[in-house]
Amino acid sequence: MAILVTGGAGYIGSHTCVELLNAGYDVVVVDNFCNSNIESLKRVERICGKKLKVYRVDLLDEEKLARVFLENTIESVIHFAGLKAVGESVRMPLSYYHKNITSTVILCKVMSQFNIKRLVFSSSATVYGIPETCPITEDFPKYATNPYGRTKLMIEELLKDLYHSDHTWGIALLRYFNPIGAHESGWIGEDPKGVPNNLMPYITQVAVGKREMLQVFGNQYPTKDGTGVRDYIHVVDLAKGHLKALAKINSDAGVHSFNLGTGKGYSVLELVNAFERVTGISIPYQIAAPRDGDIAICYASPLKAYRELGWFAEKSIDDMCMDSWKWQSFNPQGYKEETSAHLKDSCLSIANMHKERGVKWKRPRTINP
Repeated sequence: MAILVTGGAGYIGSHTCVELLNAGYDVVVVDNFCNSNIESLKRVERICGKKLKVYRVDLLDEEKLARVFLENTIESVIHFAGLKAVGESVRMPLSYYHKNITSTVILCKVMSQFNIKRLVFSSSATVYGIPETCPITEDFPKYATNPYGRTKLMIEELLKDLYHSDHTWGIALLRYFNPIGAHESGWIGEDPKGVPNNLMPYITQVAVGKREMLQVFGNQYPTKDGTGVRDYIHVVDLAKGHLKALAKINSDAGVHSFNLGTGKGYSVLELVNAFERVTGISIPYQIAAPRDGDIAICYASPLKAYRELGWFAEKSIDDMCMDSWKWQSFNPQGYKEETSAHLKDSCLSIANMHKERGVKWKRPRTINP
């Protein structure tokens, strides 16, 4: 029995594949690689000393998706696949509605055909819109301020309707806050295409010399230093939350929503200062005008996830910064086929780690999508 991971080559998806493989699951990945790189999955295999099965399939292609289910014994699905850039969603709303929502409808349709009714959905804190207070709990009002957020909210609603039509479904809606960090090996991490939309990869690209200066959008917010406050969570902690959610829906049908955050907010400049402290690298920045739709403060209450899943974030802001820098410094241009000297050293470390665990490590096969 395998777990199907849609969008498994992406930032959060690849880290979740690591946790699934290390926990003993068989993993099948479906990805169209429009915003990801197959190299990430080769490195997942290398980190774990285990193999996964990969299909280059777009979820909008129902026939090819059905073939994946036909060829594998799948027990549950973790659904990451989708477009995720807020600014792009404003410029291309129809593309976002079609690719995010229609693909989820097709996925659920195929799952139903094969009587697979356990789904963990990658949602977002954007479903809360502009909250009046913090911390944010799961019962806060839901509305979104951009097309990307609305696709997440609409998918949540369609999944609730699916459950109401058939109470044998078990569905977890995981509302992420701000994932940063990378696997401690430095082998996988966040590799945005073009100019980063998120803060940490922008910081690390400045640190590695790829970009000249960080743009800080707004310094007049009602916060301690005037910059926006967010709930940053290490991507490995976030990935582990998906395994906890799988266990929940396997034993408890229904639709369950959970915030995945630390419950603590850091401002933009606090994150910059933490990065400078743990790496010793100065990050030049300049203040720019605030972006439309940005809010002053946003952080989670993770208590429901702790009570019902037994999950909580373990890694510190220092861990997030150091692991982000390790990934970027080992991979200044993101994923590449050729391996740098840093990565060769890291490869030896991984081999030694597997040896200590009694795992026979070997160079991974080439993945043919």
